[in-house]
Amino acid sequence: MGHGGNIIAELTADHREVEELFEQIQALPAADERRREIADAFTIELVRHSVAEEMYLYPAVREHVPGGAALADRELADHAKVEKLLKDLEKASVGEAAFDMLVDRVLAEVSAHVRDEEENLFPALGDVCSPERLDDLGDRVRRAKKTAPTRPHPSAPDTPPANKLLAPGAGLVDRARDFVTGRGKS
Repeated sequence: MGHGGNIIAELTADHREVEELFEQIQALPAADERRREIADAFTIELVRHSVAEEMYLYPAVREHVPGGAALADRELADHAKVEKLLKDLEKASVGEAAFDMLVDRVLAEVSAHVRDEEENLFPALGDVCSPERLDDLGDRVRRAKKTAPTRPHPSAPDTPPANKLLAPGAGLVDRARDFVTGRGKS
């Protein structure tokens, strides 16, 4: 978390981190308990990343990119699907068929989403925003990820201003729960 650079570089670096976690979970046997730790790790990263995108990337796309509202709406719909899957994954036990199925679905949904962002949305935003604006958005995304929730909250608002008001509070509660349980510390 927190790579530096403009919003596109920051979010692309997040994508590579999550893909690395996906490779790690796929390399382990189905019933291996370490799969829970990796699932928790990619859940934490995906939730932080998604919250930051919802707070800053998608509003910028709506404002600057021609047809940006439709693009942002499609990306938000993708986030909603993944967040629901992550919530279900959080409840599943390693070794259950549901756990493996949910991991596979998360990997497929996130991979398609990442591909779409990197091939379409990021270039479109880069074409219409100044380097200074992209740098400012990168700084905002890094700050947002520091206070963002670490657990999926599918019913939480995903657009400003409500998400900007509620996410830090949910993040505080999630980080307190993570501290007590040791989640995400490995």
